[in-house]
Amino acid sequence: MSEKDYIQWIRSKVGHERIMLVHAGGCIFNDDGEILLQRRGDNNKWGLPGGTIELDETPQMAAIREVKEETGLDVEVGELIGIYTDFEVECPNGDKFQSIMMAYYLSVAGGELICDNEETLELKYFPLNDVPPLCCKQHQQIINDIKQSKAF
Repeated sequence: MSEKDYIQWIRSKVGHERIMLVHAGGCIFNDDGEILLQRRGDNNKWGLPGGTIELDETPQMAAIREVKEETGLDVEVGELIGIYTDFEVECPNGDKFQSIMMAYYLSVAGGELICDNEETLELKYFPLNDVPPLCCKQHQQIINDIKQSKAF
């Protein structure tokens, strides 16, 4: 069952009520120390690549799959940045959920940056101290934690 089918199945049972969704993704840096962000097709805002963990998938598997789908890059999963649990989201259609996100440092192992102009409108590297407004507070917290863990 795909991520979309799974979420639709849950929503057929609970409607717009708040549910918990578990996500995985992460941070990819270029040689200049800039972070890769994705301008998302669903809300036209910038964010980190990643998405919902599917049934029978580990967080690491989901991060690899989601990054490939959203960026075209093959990645290897590195150190866990953190687990982020206290963020509530309301979608434009009224669906509500609490997001649990596992964020990892990711390294590029192959592939090339590709935008599908549906899920991903644009991909761009940004200096950590100059990221645009992000799609959610959760992604901003991840960036903040990275900045605090490194010397800037």
